[in-house]
Amino acid sequence: MKKLVETVEVQGGFDELMGEVVTFFSLNYIYTGKLVGVNDTHIMLEDPSIVYETGSFDTESWKDAQKLPDSIYLMKACIEAFGLVK
Repeated sequence: MKKLVETVEVQGGFDELMGEVVTFFSLNYIYTGKLVGVNDTHIMLEDPSIVYETGSFDTESWKDAQKLPDSIYLMKACIEAFGLVK
């Protein structure tokens, strides 16, 4: 079935989220941290955590999020979804 849809262009993307704590759903894991760098292929997170178990999304914190020891770089090509989740 064909369906009419409205397309909305989003300005900024990662640039608009710089300085915010952003959650990234990647191919295998969920990462969260302060977005501090963006280039053509990677993003950089400060004070990052890897989320092993989310728990309910209507709670204020992750059920099992473990801090990583240093900043981390994520490949943009591996990011499936992102946003201000927690």
